Amino acid sequence: MTMRMHTPNLLARAGTVTALTLVTLGGTSVAPGTAGSAEAASVSAHALRIAASKSGSPYRYGAQGPHAFDCSGLMLYSFKRAGRLLPRTAAAQYGRTRHIPAGARRSGDLVFFHSRSGIYHVGIYAGRGRMWHAPKAGSVVRLERIWSRSVWYGRVG
Repeated sequence: MTMRMHTPNLLARAGTVTALTLVTLGGTSVAPGTAGSAEAASVSAHALRIAASKSGSPYRYGAQGPHAFDCSGLMLYSFKRAGRLLPRTAAAQYGRTRHIPAGARRSGDLVFFHSRSGIYHVGIYAGRGRMWHAPKAGSVVRLERIWSRSVWYGRVG
């Protein structure tokens, strides 16, 4: 006698049209008990869009927007507009995030550049090895490839 186990998957229970719609529109499905992480992902996605909307804004040391930014000022501004408060400096922002491995990073996570002397730069991960950031004096907010392996990732809760 062959026993057949039936384990319905979430997409099948949601219905084909709903699942297809979610995939097509890039939406997310929330399972019971995951509302907190879904909300955090939504906040991070919103912060990423805000950072991207500041493309071309000039870098200015100590600036926190809305028209000029330094690296941590761009993160502070973007997350504040998305509903989360972050500290002012990149190092303090790292201390306020949940540290995650590179393999678990997702769009909206923060990218922290570090050396022996500590954290010296921050950007917001945009996927495909790229991030939005305010690089340095004389430059503007832009999307750029992550150029170093000396990075840590943090997720804003």
